[in-house]
Amino acid sequence: MTSASTTKATTTPSATAGASTEISADHRELVGAHGRTTIADQVVSKIAGIAAREIDGVFALGGQTARIVGRVREAIPGGGPSITQGVTVEVGEKQAAVDLGLVANYGVAIHELAAAVRSNVINAIQDMTSLEVTEVNIAIHDIHFEDDETTAEPAEPRVQ
Repeated sequence: MTSASTTKATTTPSATAGASTEISADHRELVGAHGRTTIADQVVSKIAGIAAREIDGVFALGGQTARIVGRVREAIPGGGPSITQGVTVEVGEKQAAVDLGLVANYGVAIHELAAAVRSNVINAIQDMTSLEVTEVNIAIHDIHFEDDETTAEPAEPRVQ
C-alpha cells in the first residue's frame, strides 16, 4: 500500500478544542458514506436575513413592495415580521448563492456596508451549514432618512 492510499490521522484544532459544540472537518460533509444532509432554501434564507440585519447601517431588507407586504403581514393578528423578506437563495448539495435587497441608513458608505453585509452573510452560512457560498449579490433599493418616520402626521395643506 502506498502512503497516498492510507488514511490521514491528522487532527484539526476544532476537533481538539474539547467543546461539544465544535465539529471536526471530517464531520462537516453534507454528503458522506453514512448518509446525506439536505438543507432547505428557507433555512439558508433565514440565516442570510438574520446575518444581514446584524450589520449597522442596514435599515430594512427588501424593496418597496416587499416592505409594504411585510407591514400588512405584521398588522394581521398572529403575523410577524418576515426574516426572509428581501432574500432570495439558490441552494445545491454543496453550494449556495444569495441575492439581497436592502435599504441603507443615510450617511453610511454603501460600498463598505455592502462589503460588511456580504462578509457576514458568507460567514454565517458557511459556519452554520458548511455550504460554500459562491456569491452574495446586494441591491440597495433605497436610503432611509431619520425624518422618514417622523412624518406620520399630515402636513398643513399649502392651499385652501
